[in-house]
Amino acid sequence: MHIVRERVEQELNQAIQQSDFTQLQQRYTAQGEFLTIQNFFSPPVVDQLMEDVTQVRPQLNRNYIPTHKKGGSVSAYLLQQKAPAILAFYRAPVFIDWLSRLAGVPLLLCPDHDPHACALYFYTEPGDHIGFHYDTSYYKGARYTVLLGLVDRSTSQLVCRLHTKDPQREITELSLRTDPGSLVFFNGDRLYHAVTPLGEAEERIVLTLQYVTDPHMGTAKRWFSNMKDAVGYFGWSALFRRPT
Repeated sequence: MHIVRERVEQELNQAIQQSDFTQLQQRYTAQGEFLTIQNFFSPPVVDQLMEDVTQVRPQLNRNYIPTHKKGGSVSAYLLQQKAPAILAFYRAPVFIDWLSRLAGVPLLLCPDHDPHACALYFYTEPGDHIGFHYDTSYYKGARYTVLLGLVDRSTSQLVCRLHTKDPQREITELSLRTDPGSLVFFNGDRLYHAVTPLGEAEERIVLTLQYVTDPHMGTAKRWFSNMKDAVGYFGWSALFRRPT
């Protein structure tokens, strides 16, 4: 685990040092707290993360919500047990510091009991998709999302509508691929986004990482968040699992 963490942090350091932080921050702000970077992390990092994907894939939970969502998911609980590279990526101090500087606020890890803290999304069957939504924060603070592309052999697109909550700005719609090595970063309460349906014989796998400005959550909101995750993502068994 120690060796895996060192490798991941070394690769993240290199990716961050090679990026133009000022230009990225300006773009993030201009786009209403949204940023996408193609080829952010290298093929060796993708390969290492994909080793974890192979370990947990047999245990993914398939879910279907008519007219809104269809796909597969793996929760943070399982990743804590079998995905050392993914955990190292999520928890890397250099990465959290870089994201915090981009966002302009200190970001923190989600609590270990949040099954959505880091998770894998599998789009592997025809028609897999998710409808338009915000990554609403039920925490007392804001919630920020990172999407990391791992596999994209598909015609599926991440569709993003910017400035939907800013009456002074015109709404802009972008359609993006999440190629291996790509990064998307945004304020979950501000980006209205969806994933278009997967076609025949296609596959798309994305790693999501969640960070917050305040990790506290009221009892009622925790119950609602757990229900949403159980129904829409990880299954009812996730309600009774505990982090390792």
